[in-house]
Amino acid sequence: MKNDLNSGNRWTFMRGVLVFQLKMFVDNVRDFVLMPVSLGAALIDLIFKGPREGALFYKVLQWGSHSEKMIDVYSAIERDGTGGLEINPAYTIDGVIARLESVLVRECDKGGTAATIKAAMDRTFDQLHAETSGARDKATDLATRAADRFRSKS
Repeated sequence: MKNDLNSGNRWTFMRGVLVFQLKMFVDNVRDFVLMPVSLGAALIDLIFKGPREGALFYKVLQWGSHSEKMIDVYSAIERDGTGGLEINPAYTIDGVIARLESVLVRECDKGGTAATIKAAMDRTFDQLHAETSGARDKATDLATRAADRFRSKS
């Protein structure tokens, strides 16, 4: 009976791996197509007046967002019951870009030179590194322990 249970779990796991690989392939093809299409839409929006600024570009983004939800690359996590990781919005790509933009705007508003803007950006990167060093240290430690285990087994 125990072998039957393990066998079912194994096939569920193997299915998850195969479906994940298929979804990653489809997602990458979508991204590969979306890059030139979004640039083309932006170019058309710059040249021809639409109902609103960037209308075609944002329509492409809507399509991309919808297709991303349809593909749902990481849905296996929800079925597995392990759940996702919590994400601090300050450290997403959008969060970091917003932070850098605010530094740039603030320095430009103060009449900053290229050197003062560069120094302010460097300070912001240093601050980001300091804020995330704990996570980086944990990841480095985890990778080192995994490599040590792998070496000891081989």
